Amino acid sequence: MDKSIKQQLSSTWQKSAVLGSLWASSEIVLGSFLHNLRIPFSSIFLTSIGIILLITVSYQWKERGLIWRAGLICAIMKAVSPSAVIFGPMIAIFAEAVLLESSVRVFGKNMLGFIIGGILAISWSFFQKIANFIIVYGFNIVELYTSLINFAQKQFHFHFTTIWMPVMVLWAVYLLFGVLSALVGIYIGRTAQKTAPLNMSIDKKRTGGIKSGKIIPAFNYSMGWLAFTITGMVTVLILMNFTTIIWWGLAGIAMLTFWVIRYNDILRPLRKPKFWTFFIVITMLSSFLFATLQSSHLSILDGLMIGLQMNFRAAIMVVGFAVTGKELSNPVIRSFFIRSSFKQLPLSLEVAFNTLPFIISHLPSLNEIFKNPIPILRQLTAQAEFWLGKVGLSLRKKNNTILVTGDTGDGKSTMLAELASIFKSHGIRIGGIISPAVFEEGIKSGYDIINIETSERQRLSQIHKREGMANVGRFYFFDDGIGFGKTALAVKNNQNSQIVFIDEIGAWEIQGQGWAESLNELIMRCDMPIILAVNNKFIDEVVSSWQLLDPLVIDVKKTSATEAFQEIMHFASTTTHASDA
Repeated sequence: MDKSIKQQLSSTWQKSAVLGSLWASSEIVLGSFLHNLRIPFSSIFLTSIGIILLITVSYQWKERGLIWRAGLICAIMKAVSPSAVIFGPMIAIFAEAVLLESSVRVFGKNMLGFIIGGILAISWSFFQKIANFIIVYGFNIVELYTSLINFAQKQFHFHFTTIWMPVMVLWAVYLLFGVLSALVGIYIGRTAQKTAPLNMSIDKKRTGGIKSGKIIPAFNYSMGWLAFTITGMVTVLILMNFTTIIWWGLAGIAMLTFWVIRYNDILRPLRKPKFWTFFIVITMLSSFLFATLQSSHLSILDGLMIGLQMNFRAAIMVVGFAVTGKELSNPVIRSFFIRSSFKQLPLSLEVAFNTLPFIISHLPSLNEIFKNPIPILRQLTAQAEFWLGKVGLSLRKKNNTILVTGDTGDGKSTMLAELASIFKSHGIRIGGIISPAVFEEGIKSGYDIINIETSERQRLSQIHKREGMANVGRFYFFDDGIGFGKTALAVKNNQNSQIVFIDEIGAWEIQGQGWAESLNELIMRCDMPIILAVNNKFIDEVVSSWQLLDPLVIDVKKTSATEAFQEIMHFASTTTHASDA
């Protein structure tokens, strides 16, 4: 490994990149799902999941400062998303991480520290929501709230001890979620340490590899437009406080027009039914409540104007913040702050962004998540080490890997068996596994697994379903067979091997199962060439997932075993010399 590269990114920042990516994946996948369904209080569920992930992984990784770094990475990843609203989520994510980090530093990484941290983090989500209302609608929203409560008390003949009692009750609900989230995180963190990762099944629909996200079109960033937007927002707000509707109305309409002309998607927040429903409700409530309950005896028209002013302010603030967030995504601005503040952050972010698509593609379906949330979260935690290995792979970039490729039934396992015999006949020490197919009455019934070094053989899979067995497509795998293969591929059992075989790397491994972790370990801790059997349809995914640099590709249908041996020997010789250089 290039030592200079490895030294640039410390272990803490590597782990923060993984944890930040896990958190960001939940924000992207579950956040989109909850918001699209218009589920009330969706933010509280996302905050709870973030708390659970941070606490759970804290039992596995003990580094000081891991939590706030993960929050910073997740927040920045949110900042460069195509969402029109990024300020609120960015601030919330980072603040929640800092509060949780502060709690565990004061009280320790124990039940007390995690529970207090969960309460603080979830409370931030609550109070930020209130602050957002005040920022967007102004302090008139507070007067509207108090008028509404007073009106409700008179109409229904009950009396709150304090006018803020409904707010305090809602806060109590948030606090309950904070405590429960912390307890769930503690439970999963403790049990995950004692529980081996499960071999998770994948059906045929999920054996097609990893799909990348949407390509975001290029945007012509401008520092001038950023300055104009901030100045314009401040100007409109000042005019709303000191002038009549003619002045602030014209100024506000002008700003909205300029924004619409430059930013194609900027009207998206104003197109949502939620905004206009709230617009109508606030306007009608203000025209009624301010006119009937205020001691200044405002007219219905006065109340209506207050409601219109509140909503106009909201439109300016929502769109203005969206525009500001867009311009602040300018790579020049991000690079300036990154270079001036955190020296390891740029590389950590690069690793996190490279890891995120793989994590998202490996997440279970939403149906599975909602059916078995605790086991799924436990599994994600157990796979944190696997993703940390992926971070190492992005720095390693192994350059002496051989891919033996072909379609199903083309003879990849046969080729590997023949190559193993040739290598042995030349006195070359080899290790690893071969998985030949097993046939019953001419029909493929499963696979065996052979330890190449010892020639021991064991059953790996079968087509007959049995309860508790993980399956890939139509094949069901024996835990003993998987354990047998992992032992054969263990680094300690291959320290004297000059070349290692793995048959095969496919859909299961791309999903982080099967021989994935074993391959990670071999790449990271060993320098010998590795021969992988890979189905043609997974070549790109395997090369990308394991960051393989210019692998030698051998097509079993076009190459004999003898020719393949000669190609491999020449390739291994040249890549070894290149590495030494």
